[in-house]
Amino acid sequence: MARERRDRGDGDSRDNALVDFVVKIRRSACVVKGGRRFSFNALVVVGDRRGRVSYGYGKANEVPPSVEKAIKEGEGNIQRTRRVSLKGDTIPHRVIGRYGASKVIMVPAGPGTGVKAGPGVREVLQAAGVANILTKVHGSTNPLNLVKATIDGLLQLRTKEEVVRLRGVAV
Repeated sequence: MARERRDRGDGDSRDNALVDFVVKIRRSACVVKGGRRFSFNALVVVGDRRGRVSYGYGKANEVPPSVEKAIKEGEGNIQRTRRVSLKGDTIPHRVIGRYGASKVIMVPAGPGTGVKAGPGVREVLQAAGVANILTKVHGSTNPLNLVKATIDGLLQLRTKEEVVRLRGVAV
């Protein structure tokens, strides 16, 4: 259920580089005197395909406004996130991202493998610009928790140069 939008024509070059994927749209109902009143929640992942990725969560009485709210929140959050360390079109090392009861294991893969991931995890990795990776989910498969766990795992990544600099050793 991923939908990609690019080049919204706002005229701002930094926003035109962002892509967004709709991960999940949920409908909730409130029972009132005249029947049911429906509202919608949208979970959207926003990224620049160069290592920056974020998510947004929007709620409204109709689907399009909830998606727009989620995109706006995601674009605001992406300005505050740091760039993920990538090694070519994969990740530099194996990493486990955790959030709540969800655990996402991400393993680097060779060229031509593709993104082997389930829904929620796949959109985050594609928005971040990862092209070859293997993943496995343990625990809860709640889409919001999977998105947060995947972003947590990506933020744990370090390149060899970063590790050398942080430890202060020579290689």
